[in-house]
Amino acid sequence: MKYTQLGRTGLKVSRLVLGTMNFGPETDEATSHSLMDAALASGINYFDTANVYGRSEKGRTEEIIGNWFAQGGDRRDKTVLATKVYGSMTGGGDVWPNHDRLSAVNIRRAVDASLKRLQTDYIDIYQFHHIDRSTPFEEIWQAVDVLVQQGKILYAGSSNFPGYKIAQANEVAARHGRLGLVSEQCLYNLAERRAEMEVIPAARDYGVGVIPWSPLHGGLLGGVLKKEREGSRRNGGRSAGALENSQVREQVQRYEDLLDKHGIEPGEAALAWLLTRPGVTGPIVGPRTQEQLDSALRAVELDLGEEVLAGLDEIFPGPGPSPEAFAW
Repeated sequence: MKYTQLGRTGLKVSRLVLGTMNFGPETDEATSHSLMDAALASGINYFDTANVYGRSEKGRTEEIIGNWFAQGGDRRDKTVLATKVYGSMTGGGDVWPNHDRLSAVNIRRAVDASLKRLQTDYIDIYQFHHIDRSTPFEEIWQAVDVLVQQGKILYAGSSNFPGYKIAQANEVAARHGRLGLVSEQCLYNLAERRAEMEVIPAARDYGVGVIPWSPLHGGLLGGVLKKEREGSRRNGGRSAGALENSQVREQVQRYEDLLDKHGIEPGEAALAWLLTRPGVTGPIVGPRTQEQLDSALRAVELDLGEEVLAGLDEIFPGPGPSPEAFAW
């Protein structure tokens, strides 16, 4: 496994991030534990989750991870643990006041609940799952300060923030002598490159590590057309509706043909491409099986070469930086 610094911090993390969103809803606890053991054995030390993961049973994913930590064997000590706060933990549409978003009250409540489910004393990277337009960053950073002083969290990160909010958050933090955001999780892959316009430039300028989620774009970049022909394609995901568009289908076919010509698996190529991108710390991979984990691990060592990289850019051209992407 290869490692890098997380943004401007001294924290060293693996170039693949183990995503756990499937743990519970799609992957049972025993299999989830096996995958975490295998990931750690392979050198992946960065595990990502969220308090709302578990779908109908919110919090279940954190509980599965907590039960894994409880088995001992230095599991917690070897893991860089990231979780998130923002969404309501209650079911249905009714949310009791102050039980969601990023008020100091909810941050305090949510971190204590996550620590209990995770069966740990601290969270390495506590991430804001979405921007909160109604809570000023002064309040958010004050709440973070308290948690750091209490030893409950070490760093703060963001997820799904636009570029201007990354800048705003870190400017407020700097004015008060605080570290600010150290990571940003954003939707970024070959088929969805809008993050290159402002999110990634902002993150790079502020020393914020970029953690792409959905690196295969819901399966669209994982050899979906080949799987369709073989009858092994899973229904659902972003690829389900996207392939009804003839232009998208033609684009994906060109992608698969290019990689087939070079003897490269599509899913591995999509991950390897992200690892070449400036500012990217490592993509989040969410394997459901050992085979999928093994495939992701091979991507870390995969050298795509200039011809393949140029071909990928031709098939999936990025928008370019802003403001040139939308102005003269």
